[in-house]
This record gives sequence, structure tokens and C-alpha cells, in this order.
Amino acid sequence: MSQALEVQTRNALEFVQKLYIEISYLIKEVEGLLHREDEKFIIGRPNGYGVTSGKSTGLEPANVDFWLSKTFTVFFVPEDDTKPGGTTNTGFKNNLKLLLLDIELEGKKSKSPRVIAGVLYDIRSKRADHTKFEHMMFEFVNSREKIFANTLEMNYEDSYLSMKGDIFSLRLFSLSSSEDVAKKIVDPMLDAYRRR
Repeated sequence: MSQALEVQTRNALEFVQKLYIEISYLIKEVEGLLHREDEKFIIGRPNGYGVTSGKSTGLEPANVDFWLSKTFTVFFVPEDDTKPGGTTNTGFKNNLKLLLLDIELEGKKSKSPRVIAGVLYDIRSKRADHTKFEHMMFEFVNSREKIFANTLEMNYEDSYLSMKGDIFSLRLFSLSSSEDVAKKIVDPMLDAYRRR
């Protein structure tokens, strides 16, 4: 019996690792396609080249549930609208627009893995100490249910920031090729961005 559990544990961990690798490939595919555009979009880097995800190391039962990351969020910004480097610096200028890509393996309401993508606009910081969008990425972990309450039109405000967005959602596993990524994610994101 214990040997079967060892095999099941190893298989489960290998599956999760492969799933995370595929998510990283998806994000990099979107990044590559967006960088070819006239705007030369680059990925935002709040803490280096990575995703914003909810995780915990707390031993309390409520925190153990967060040990395994279930959501991954990145944003893309035109190269001219940020200062690139190890981290980016995307200040809150007038008419700031960003592209958002969020991958949710499981949400509180949605149990089906999905991609949420689109354009963010009318982005305003309400805190003097938060001078760049990178400071606000924690919102997509802490307030995601409110931010993504409407998967067509975002209108979010709290004591840290306000922002609007034209977003859409699709099933994660409906993507099976690079062509799907271009047609189902990148093209609609760019259309929404250029309409704004």
C-alpha cells in the first residue's frame, strides 16, 4: 500500500510540475507574439522575470490551501511606456494602457481552468507611495474575486487604485497550438488595446 502511495505522490508532483512548465510556455508564447507588434510590448517585471501568484508558507489550515499556486498573472506594456531592466518601472502617466494575462487553474467560483485577458485603462494610483503599476500587482492575488467579478468589463476601485478593463475569458484547455494562442488571446487583446 505505501509503495502505491509513493508512486501516486510522485505522479501527482510530476503532473503539477509539467502543468506549471506548460503555463510558463504559454506566457512566453504570448510575450513573443506581443513583442513583434509595432508597440513592442514587453512583459512587466515587478520582481524580476516572473508571475504574480498567490502562495503561502503558513501552517494554519486556511494558509495550507495556498501552498499550491492556482493563479498566475502578468502584464505587458509598450516598451516606450516603461523603463526596462531587471524590474520594470511603469509609472502612472495619463492614458496608461496595459495588456493583462491571467491564468486561473481554479478559482473560488470557477472550478474550470481559464485564461482571462484584455486591456487595462484609466489606471490611477490612490497612494503616494505607489508610483508604478508594478506596485499594484498584489491586487490580482488579494482582490481577484472583485477584480474579475465581471469577465467582460472591469470597473475596479479600492483604497489603493482604480482601473477599468475590457477583458475576456476562455477555457485554458481550448488552446492547443500557437495559432490558437494568436487567434484566441493575442489578437483580441491587441484589438481591445487599439480601440482604447
